[in-house]
Amino acid sequence: MILQVLRLHSTGDLRLLDEPVPDPSDGEELLRITAVGICGSDLHWLEEGGIGDAHLDRPLVLGHEFAGVIASGPREGLRVAVDPSIPCGQCRYCMEGNTNLCTRLRFAGHGSEDGALRTFMAWPSSRLHPIPDSFSDETGALLEPLGVAIHAVDLGKISEGSRVGIFGCGPIGLLIEQVAVARGAKIVVATEPIPARREAALRYGAAIALDPNVEGYAGELRRAVGPEGLDVAFEASNDSQAIQDAVDAARPGGRVVITGIPSDDQIVVRASTARRKGLSLLLTRRMKEVYDRAIGLVTSGAVDVDGLVTQRFSLASFSPAFDTALRRTGHKVIINP
Repeated sequence: MILQVLRLHSTGDLRLLDEPVPDPSDGEELLRITAVGICGSDLHWLEEGGIGDAHLDRPLVLGHEFAGVIASGPREGLRVAVDPSIPCGQCRYCMEGNTNLCTRLRFAGHGSEDGALRTFMAWPSSRLHPIPDSFSDETGALLEPLGVAIHAVDLGKISEGSRVGIFGCGPIGLLIEQVAVARGAKIVVATEPIPARREAALRYGAAIALDPNVEGYAGELRRAVGPEGLDVAFEASNDSQAIQDAVDAARPGGRVVITGIPSDDQIVVRASTARRKGLSLLLTRRMKEVYDRAIGLVTSGAVDVDGLVTQRFSLASFSPAFDTALRRTGHKVIINP
């Protein structure tokens, strides 16, 4: 049996190869991969050869939003969503429940750990989460970005009636919006330059969706937020202006939760504004152990992930798939290996 695998050899250089199917080690199971979402971090690897201080040092398989079917053993045929993180389970941070901060964390599609853009892979059984029959393969794959959104909203400490803004309405921003609404938040404003994404933000509960690139935007944002300001402002882009807009829109004592990954590895805000308001600036690091909660939100209908899928491609069509994702004209691009 031959494995098809897509490896990133250097910036912009993706190659589809044939390799042997891996043999699962102790504690692992063999998966047939059914759906992989292309994430913004995958695009950083593709365009920049890395993320922040992590750089490509060998041909890497991208893909960390994925679902599959167990392909052998006693659980053969079981459909699962896959947690792409493998924490050590023994360090201080794991013992505290902060597995996302594990200093020995392995993560699919990052650094030395190959990801899911291949037809088969072996992965620890403990990181495989059975999904309901009602879930599509794409739904299973998108539980990972939903988990990131859940973690971001946890950091925001939203309560019933919280005034919230979403700055950047790509898939993560739209999922944050839906989770916040499920917690009882009032989405005061969303900002996003792409029309289809602004429309989606309105559909998921935003009172107004603004284009940050048009003349008069700053005044519109001030009017939308009003003198009260936002209790929580979520930044979900890789744009430094969106971070500053979030800081400007937050109320004194409010929170700004930053989820975007800037290409230049720098986060810059106007210190006087943040200091005088006494803001809490929080940065997300992936997610904690939230898959059960993510499955519950989708099952209950509180969060729509399938509606975020706008394009699907085969593994052999990886080039147009990544081109489409880079154009950011839709929401989520899925590859079905």
